[in-house]
Amino acid sequence: MALIETTLNRIPEPLRSVLFKHRELLKFAVVGGICFVVTNVVNYALKFTILNEKPVTALAIAVLIATIVSYVLNREWSFRTRGGRERHHEAALFFLISGIGLALNSLPLWVSRYMLHLEVPQVTLLVQEVSDFVAGIIIGTLLAMAFRLWAFKKWVFPQAGARPRVVRGERRALRRAARGDTERAA
Repeated sequence: MALIETTLNRIPEPLRSVLFKHRELLKFAVVGGICFVVTNVVNYALKFTILNEKPVTALAIAVLIATIVSYVLNREWSFRTRGGRERHHEAALFFLISGIGLALNSLPLWVSRYMLHLEVPQVTLLVQEVSDFVAGIIIGTLLAMAFRLWAFKKWVFPQAGARPRVVRGERRALRRAARGDTERAA
């Protein structure tokens, strides 16, 4: 049984049915949480080392790396049963939409730093870092997440049920059948 289904089975029934109905959204949120951690680790690693004078660039690189992780996890887990496009077309749309999401993610930080001048020496280092976190990580991520969820369902993975849900043991049998290796599959 999958992680989400196992977790949902431990929740009381009235809430379980609502959450089970929206399990695709839950999976998208889990992927988002993982990518949130990736974004923060990479962002702060870059910001406090080689890109300490370029916080927007550090955030953009971090979001780009998290976007690659997001594509793999969303395609193979969150939207596993969705499809409707050839893989290269799907990937191109995913990264185009993610590029728009990257701009949406970086915009609040850019406004905070360069329009509102919430940076040292105008403010203390603590105020700068808190405003960077709130603008770039919280507000930017929420804006980009809402846009991506809508756009992925609308354009990247438009057809629900386009790829059948496969249980782990069935994958090998399906791959063997696709290769014509039916003797070992039996």
